[in-house]
Amino acid sequence: METILSPPSLSPLFNPKLSSLPPNSKSLFLTKPIINSSLKKHSVQPIKASSPTIPTSWFSHAQQGLAALALSLALSFSPVLTSGNALASEFDVINEGPPKGSYVVDDAGVLSRVTKSDVKRLLQDLEDRKNFHINFITVRKLTSKADAFEYADQVLEKWYPSVEEGNNKGIVVLVTSQKEGAITGGPAFVQAVGEGVLDATVSENLPVLATEEKYNEAIYSSAKRIVAAIDGLPDPGGPKLNENKRESNFKTKEETDEKRGQFTLVVGGLLVIAFVVPMAQYYAYVSRK
Repeated sequence: METILSPPSLSPLFNPKLSSLPPNSKSLFLTKPIINSSLKKHSVQPIKASSPTIPTSWFSHAQQGLAALALSLALSFSPVLTSGNALASEFDVINEGPPKGSYVVDDAGVLSRVTKSDVKRLLQDLEDRKNFHINFITVRKLTSKADAFEYADQVLEKWYPSVEEGNNKGIVVLVTSQKEGAITGGPAFVQAVGEGVLDATVSENLPVLATEEKYNEAIYSSAKRIVAAIDGLPDPGGPKLNENKRESNFKTKEETDEKRGQFTLVVGGLLVIAFVVPMAQYYAYVSRK
């Protein structure tokens, strides 16, 4: 017991005066309070050292929480920046100029590879034979212009600034979100196609098929109709409006009048029964008396 509590090699460290005592002296009563005092010192010091760290830790957690909140708010409002991409896409079509080696600018991404190849083959043959160059453009939406016609005119003026350059050029625009299209071009192009075919293509092929989201058919059928007009062939026509007309759920005037007569007859019969039956029962009851 004595050896565990106060070994001779450690007792001078706690009390230098003990080193002068004889080796056989009993120092248990001296070492006990010294050990207690040292324990008190060690027990008090952690409390003093740890007490200031509590507010610091709470403040650091609060700072981290506010930073995370600010980051989440910034990410939640980040989709607003995507509108700039939509505007850039619309103007990129104009700034990049006419496509090289192709006749289609599918900015909306709605045309298949087969449609692009068929349109290219059709328009390439037309340009080789008649020297007319036509470009087809698809965009998802318009934000800078009121409608597709203004945008088509802007593209034509930007791509072919002079009358000589745009004389035999044609621009066909399809706006997928608005389900509308437009056709514009130089004087020679408009004269070769004709106002009737241009108006019919804009009012039939492009909007009717786009409403059904048949964008590939809308582009290719418009191209065939324009090429046929330039070649002087019969107009193949566009999609029939009555085939795309939705059936009405309202009844006609004749059906309404017929139902109204039947309803009047039924109500009149019920009223007669309601009055006649009680009167007949009352008459039978009175006649018995």
